[in-house]
Amino acid sequence: MILSFNNLELLDKKIIIVEDDLPSIKYYETLLRNSGAEIIIFRNGKDFVDYVTTNDCKLSLVFMDFLIPFVNGIECIRVLRKTRKSTPVIMLTAYFSEQCKSEAFVAGCDEFVLKPIFPERFVYLLEKYLKLESVENPISNKSLPY
Repeated sequence: MILSFNNLELLDKKIIIVEDDLPSIKYYETLLRNSGAEIIIFRNGKDFVDYVTTNDCKLSLVFMDFLIPFVNGIECIRVLRKTRKSTPVIMLTAYFSEQCKSEAFVAGCDEFVLKPIFPERFVYLLEKYLKLESVENPISNKSLPY
């Protein structure tokens, strides 16, 4: 199966992946390789927290693991939400419990996805959270009847 990013406009997107598992990082990089997006990878929560607290650049999407070194994924989301309330955050984790899932949503994640994530699901999430962002009022206000 060939995955197509043709209908996604990712050239101006900045996607952050917070993941400590090297095979998972390589997998995500492979899926995103030809998307045109800028990909930033953090292998621990401390580096991610340092980045989001010292950089005010716009982030398009964050893929967050739950169990990462130094600062866990839940706390990373809490820190992110202090300054970036609308950045979509998808928690990708192999660790599942109702408490973990609840904490993730309370902290501010938009989706909670169990690993492994299949390519089709990954592309679906990209489309869901990035395609909507790229559509800027395709119909002029004059043509709206309401």
